[in-house]
Amino acid sequence: MFLDWGSITSFYGQLLHGAWLTLVITFSAFALAIAVGIVVAAGKMSAIAPLRWLASIYVEVLRNTPVLLQIFIVFYGLPSLGLRLSAVTAGILGLGLNVGAYLGEIFRAGVVAVPKGHREASAALAMSPMQTLVWVVAPVALRAIFPAFSNMFIATILGSSLLSVIAVPELTGRTNEISARTFLTIEVYSFSTVIYLALTLGSSLGLLLLGRWLFPRASRV
Repeated sequence: MFLDWGSITSFYGQLLHGAWLTLVITFSAFALAIAVGIVVAAGKMSAIAPLRWLASIYVEVLRNTPVLLQIFIVFYGLPSLGLRLSAVTAGILGLGLNVGAYLGEIFRAGVVAVPKGHREASAALAMSPMQTLVWVVAPVALRAIFPAFSNMFIATILGSSLLSVIAVPELTGRTNEISARTFLTIEVYSFSTVIYLALTLGSSLGLLLLGRWLFPRASRV
């Protein structure tokens, strides 16, 4: 069996362009997911029962149905309601809404994990609820959830590959296209695997360094 590894030079630029789009989609979807997660977490901890129910239903539905199905609903279903989105926009929306359900539970768990004594101390200092949230609860909660938060970012990078099924030319989409055109299956998919490893391992390292900067060892509990 002969493998034409030299042919990589003829299509690596297209794959790198796909990798760039993968990063754009990942950061966009994750930013949306953070916003959704905050709203979901606030809803689940709300004193208003209907808001808790709505947030809980959202989380259960989004976490217990396939993300690919959710992407299909956004891309193919919304046009029937008169809302037409590009493949990239639909992919970002579908992926962001799904990841947001997971982040909502992560954020809620982080807030719940803050010791009661921290809130009592802030009350003793006459801090307002907003000051308590920003200066006491949020830093402690963020430190507790940062590993899970980082894992969800990596999962979003990998999940973006699902958008290839709606013709988004991200890394997997480009890989499928080039493979079908050139029949260099092993070569092109192997090169894409290396790019994905670079993206995920690089992101993991970056998030690790960010965590060490945000939470110096001396301040960890």
